[in-house]
Amino acid sequence: MSARVFGVAAALAAPLASLVVSGVAHASSPDVVGQKYSDASGALSGAGYSPVVETTVGDRESWSDCVVTRQQDRNVQAPPNTGGSAAKQTLVSLNCDKAVASATAPGSSAGSPEGRAAIQAAQQQAAQDQAQAASGKKH
Repeated sequence: MSARVFGVAAALAAPLASLVVSGVAHASSPDVVGQKYSDASGALSGAGYSPVVETTVGDRESWSDCVVTRQQDRNVQAPPNTGGSAAKQTLVSLNCDKAVASATAPGSSAGSPEGRAAIQAAQQQAAQDQAQAASGKKH
């Protein structure tokens, strides 16, 4: 009886061990979370993936200016009997609210890392615009 149990255990363990040891090589798309969709779609396309917008939140920005908040890769098999190949796609979720919330528009909190970064970028842009305007008046 003991030999039979050992034989069954060995028979079950061998395939399981080969799965654990061999591992599966899996290429994945570049990480684009936190990027604008316009930049993310270019990076994904360049890596051979087709970006597919799965969900959106908000409607204050055009898709190209929305921020990618989530991504997931998938392979879509070609229809049967077509001779086509599988397509590599990356599903993305987009946040299309403005960068910083205001009294009239939704967005990130000014206290959040995203909100602070957006405020800093806006301040830098305003300072740059002001400097350009001042230098233009001198000439």
